[in-house]
Amino acid sequence: MSELSVKHLLGIKYLNEKDIQLIFETADHFKEVINRSIKKVPSLRDITIANIFFENSTRTKLSFELAEKRLSADVLNFSASQSSVKKGETLIDTVNNILSMKVDMVVMRHPNPGAGIFLSKHVNASIVNAGDGAHEHPTQALLDSYSIREKLGDVSGKNVVIVGDILHSRVALSNIFALKLQGANVKVCGPKTLIPKYIKSLGVDVETNLEKALQWCDVANMLRIQNERMDISYFPTTREYTQQFGVNKATLDKLDKEIVIMHPGPINRGVEITSDVADSKQSIILHQVENGVAIRMAVIYLLASKIK
Repeated sequence: MSELSVKHLLGIKYLNEKDIQLIFETADHFKEVINRSIKKVPSLRDITIANIFFENSTRTKLSFELAEKRLSADVLNFSASQSSVKKGETLIDTVNNILSMKVDMVVMRHPNPGAGIFLSKHVNASIVNAGDGAHEHPTQALLDSYSIREKLGDVSGKNVVIVGDILHSRVALSNIFALKLQGANVKVCGPKTLIPKYIKSLGVDVETNLEKALQWCDVANMLRIQNERMDISYFPTTREYTQQFGVNKATLDKLDKEIVIMHPGPINRGVEITSDVADSKQSIILHQVENGVAIRMAVIYLLASKIK
């Protein structure tokens, strides 16, 4: 059996194209499993996985938990807001306490960029990064690319625009790495204040006119405005942002082609996209959610096979 070139999933930038294809092929198999009447496989019966979330998360946490249970792993859930972290316990102490319970894998979300990398050097368990600050969110990028592949047949050669708050978005950075690795053309679009200075060094073009960006693309990935990460105001009002960078049905109807609409969720309906766009046949948002479980099953399964 082919195996991943890495022992941890810390970010897309540590993967190669073969790793991504292997994850997708494994996800194809698991997608078939989760659509059966009996949705479980006994693959990881002897593996214990701890989900450690130092930041709030509903969808990612549920998706990982479901993926782990579908693989028959033993699952420990740990929420930092209800833990000794509040009493001053360090990240390494927290994890070492969990590892002393004989945990094989840690799925971690943390507000600090690089937390997963730091951890991987200090503990003897496989680490999956479920989002580290504004740095990376690798499984989201994998499920996004997988969803494009499913809808359009291939990622290579496709034109993908990522719209919105690029500056604070770990989803944007991981998506750029994943899409470029697979041969897609990538542009970003949003207010100049929300586009980082280094973006062009990643081989990405900047388009500040939404209509032009949509006319160019095959796929538009609409990012959530992350108010919780904004310590200053990056644009005058939400209403003004929506007028310039929000997508509604009239925007789509103006185009001379049909494009695919994606969103990593949770959606601010009426801000990034209107309900009639989110719920339209051009939207693959619910497919992204379904594919998230299959992709996370694939990642966990492939990493677990390196533990034994």
